Amino acid sequence: MAPFCLQGSPVVGPPKGRLVIMGGGGKEMASIFGKFVSLAGGPEARIVVIPTAASSAPGYDYGRSWAANLAREKMKVAAVSVLHTHQRAVADTAEFVKPIKEATGIWFGGGRQWRLTKAYGGTRAEREFHQLLARGGVVGGSSAGATIQGSFLARGDTSGNTIMIGDVQRGFGFMRNTAIDQHLIARGRERDLIQVLEDPRKKMRKEFDRAALLGIGIDEDVAIVVSGDQFEVIGKKGGEVLVYDPRKWGKRTPAEEKWETIRTGGFFDLKNRKIIKKGGSPVKVSP
Repeated sequence: MAPFCLQGSPVVGPPKGRLVIMGGGGKEMASIFGKFVSLAGGPEARIVVIPTAASSAPGYDYGRSWAANLAREKMKVAAVSVLHTHQRAVADTAEFVKPIKEATGIWFGGGRQWRLTKAYGGTRAEREFHQLLARGGVVGGSSAGATIQGSFLARGDTSGNTIMIGDVQRGFGFMRNTAIDQHLIARGRERDLIQVLEDPRKKMRKEFDRAALLGIGIDEDVAIVVSGDQFEVIGKKGGEVLVYDPRKWGKRTPAEEKWETIRTGGFFDLKNRKIIKKGGSPVKVSP
């Protein structure tokens, strides 16, 4: 039997490459970021860290990156660079994207996810993010760097992160037809993606098919590793990822029944939208 992620072209995950999507936190950061580095090539990886979500302040030290330091000092990755701009004209230049073209892995840091769309959406930089995946590379990110990987940008409002459907709605779409939320259980956000998938105030733009979206909520110190149309949950013991599928809801479905829970070590079939039970055929994400 062919590996799960190779059975036809994926409909949600990337056809090639892998995604490491972390819900924030810190206790499992070294372990989860280490998984990202390992998938990108270990000490031979070429890592680009993008801290743009962290701030809009001109004086912010964007070169000061815990992820870059962790890759260089603890994981002994020789080729690590920090890449940042808020200027779309800069993000659209060949000089700016040169490190991305040479990278095997890109890591998006935390902050406000709309800053990433504002800076890179529709530019040469975003196209090169996708090209990295197309050549088998790895894209990772935590918090804002998790949400940006979906197609619809939850909490993308420039006025505050409690607004689920805001003025910036487009993510990078490494996972198609998805909306990703983070810090889920730690911040009591279990019901928030329901607002996105039901859109009671009709704020979602027509380019998105609300009813077709899959919601993925990731708790702190937990991540999903996406390979084709499957993900594996990694991170803290007993960690939780909640999946929301509006196709399964009726008018009287209680809110607490609008998600399924996958715990650390579990697998999910993104194409068929179902948990892969023990004894099934998940593909272990190696190395």
